[in-house]
Amino acid sequence: MENFFQEGKEEIIEAWYMDDSEEDQRLPHHREPKEYVSFQRLSELGVVSWRLDADAYENDENLQKIREARGYSYMDIIEVCPERLPNYETKIKNFFEEHLHTDEEIRYCLDGSGYFDVRDEDERWIRVSLKKGGLIVLPAGIYHRFTLDTNNYIKAMRLFVGEPVWTPYNRPHDELPARKGYIEALSKKEFSLKESYTGEIETH
Repeated sequence: MENFFQEGKEEIIEAWYMDDSEEDQRLPHHREPKEYVSFQRLSELGVVSWRLDADAYENDENLQKIREARGYSYMDIIEVCPERLPNYETKIKNFFEEHLHTDEEIRYCLDGSGYFDVRDEDERWIRVSLKKGGLIVLPAGIYHRFTLDTNNYIKAMRLFVGEPVWTPYNRPHDELPARKGYIEALSKKEFSLKESYTGEIETH
């Protein structure tokens, strides 16, 4: 038994604390000196991730095992770029508004790349860079936002439990049960203690 989907993950998923610059949101926005964030630190915030074979997504048994274990019954694919996304300018602006969802946000990068920004307990922004092959799950109730990087393209699979609900609740929405539940889990350190499904099966 071993933990699969993790080897080489750092090549396609990286995270760091952001600076406070108002420059182009698509830039990396590293602090000086750079301050990287570990996968363990992300998991303490409820953010989990895996590395999969994006070229084989249509028949990937490993992806199917994750979907079955976590109940991701719905799937679709979205391309975010000026040429492919209707109302691109409006939507990319909305994606970058700080918001939360009442359900998990699950994104699997099939091509291209982008940034998911999440808040830590001290309101500091952590930027998570996602490239081809990376699958990331943001917990319900976490304040976050999304932007493309300077490549201006991402093709992503969106997964969901049951019928999809894409409603963003722009900050502040601290009264929502999903937000209260998230804050409670953070305060009790339940994310770092909880056994999330990370793929402990036999690999060949």
